[in-house]
Amino acid sequence: MTTLTAPDVHLPFARRLRLNRLHHHTPGRLLIVPLDHSVTDGPVTGGSRLGSLVGELASHHVDAVVLHKGSVRLVDPEWFTRTSLIVHLSASTVHAPDPDTKYLVASVEESLRWGADAVSVHVNLGSGEEARQVADLAAVADACDRWNVPLMAMMYPRGPRIDNPRDPALVAHAVQLAADLGADVVKTLYVGDVEAMRDVTRTAPVPVVVVGGPRTDDESATLAYVADAMSGGAAGVAMGRNVFQAPDPGAMADKLSDLIHNGSTAGQASPAKGAVPA
Repeated sequence: MTTLTAPDVHLPFARRLRLNRLHHHTPGRLLIVPLDHSVTDGPVTGGSRLGSLVGELASHHVDAVVLHKGSVRLVDPEWFTRTSLIVHLSASTVHAPDPDTKYLVASVEESLRWGADAVSVHVNLGSGEEARQVADLAAVADACDRWNVPLMAMMYPRGPRIDNPRDPALVAHAVQLAADLGADVVKTLYVGDVEAMRDVTRTAPVPVVVVGGPRTDDESATLAYVADAMSGGAAGVAMGRNVFQAPDPGAMADKLSDLIHNGSTAGQASPAKGAVPA
């Protein structure tokens, strides 16, 4: 497993400093809660609740949250002394002719004005507009190099040319593509098998965090899924709905944090091979 604590002496001081800020609790481990779903799907957290939700997550050991630039205005800056801010630069809506087509709606410079610790970009490998998304990733990576800002690439095999988005070879290709173009962390799919995931993370040049999956009421299955991903070499998880739509988001964040940062798997049954939250 590649961790964020590898001797990245080749990176400028400011970039290493910001990378260190991303993990507040354990070097090399990350619990990220994306809160960027509203651009794609409409209100999912309730706008007036966003600020208190970020505060709750920050108080329950979440390393970073992902927000769009306008949403940052709704959050008390005090919370970002306890958690990190990743500003998401990509967007699309479920109403578009091709929702898999992502486009840039913010810049690295804007994100720095909002106090971002890092930025993220979404690329759907195999989508109809893959070329533009890859070019956007490369352009953002260039800006991140110029401003010494860490870059998380959200890389999903997704589109008309993709038969199995969890194919380990495809996922490994997506991770390598992001690293080759300058990403510091890659968010991607768990391939559904611990050994196969180890093959992906073993060759990954940068840390890999897995997606949280669709919303499920089965908390034990969610925790077992994360435990398997960590056993497969993942540096952590970027989990949205299964945290912020949980009956008690803070309690769920604490359980995930204990699992990710302390390796606690007590009482967690392993799901069936290939199982993911659904």
